[in-house]
Amino acid sequence: MLAASKYAGADDVTIAARCGVPRVVLFEEVTSTLDVGHPLARDGAPEGTLILAERQTAGRGRSGRAWASEERAGIWSTLIARPADAAALDVLSLRVGLASAQALEAFTDHRIRVKWPNDLVLEGGKLGGILIESRWREEHVDWVAIGIGINTRLPRDVPHARALRENVDRIGVLAALIPAVREAAASRGTLTALELREYARRDWALGRRCTSPARGVVRGIDARGALIVHTSAGDIAARTGSLILEEDP
Repeated sequence: MLAASKYAGADDVTIAARCGVPRVVLFEEVTSTLDVGHPLARDGAPEGTLILAERQTAGRGRSGRAWASEERAGIWSTLIARPADAAALDVLSLRVGLASAQALEAFTDHRIRVKWPNDLVLEGGKLGGILIESRWREEHVDWVAIGIGINTRLPRDVPHARALRENVDRIGVLAALIPAVREAAASRGTLTALELREYARRDWALGRRCTSPARGVVRGIDARGALIVHTSAGDIAARTGSLILEEDP
């Protein structure tokens, strides 16, 4: 782990002011910003603490998958949240993904789509991903670490990856992204009708055939964040697993 005084040319105070957060912690290199976020949260870091790294040596996605995090090639970040509504945790990844797609679209030339449960898709390839890790104290959530990885430059040796517009200002991206994510993290309850409509408008998988978490046709999501798949036996609601489409590269 290697600390840094600046990130993309800006210091922590400047980034905190641009993003509207109470604290920013900068690193040149970490295993994963999530690995830093949990100890900071345990030691009392305020809600909204943002961890940024220029490079991750062991960035991770869902189910232990690796995430390419080349130096200065993306936004490798973790945001600490302390949700007041545990019921909203079931849909937090979807809410953050939707908010991220809306905020990041200003930095692309095409619509950003979402793929259940945590991928951002641009022109059919993966632009970024969200990984939510929560820690509980008895029956109450103590904190949530929201890991967000966004490619700002195409990674080497990662087929079908996508990136934001060339030479994008990463501090400008963060200034748009982080307030949107914080608002999503503060939302309560299940997905609203408005959120469901917006998700459907951006849903990369809607109407496509899938092989996992069940074999059938994707019908969308429900208010509790489950993936609805129409199978030969009828509709099922999947709450765990990965979505694999038949035509995915």
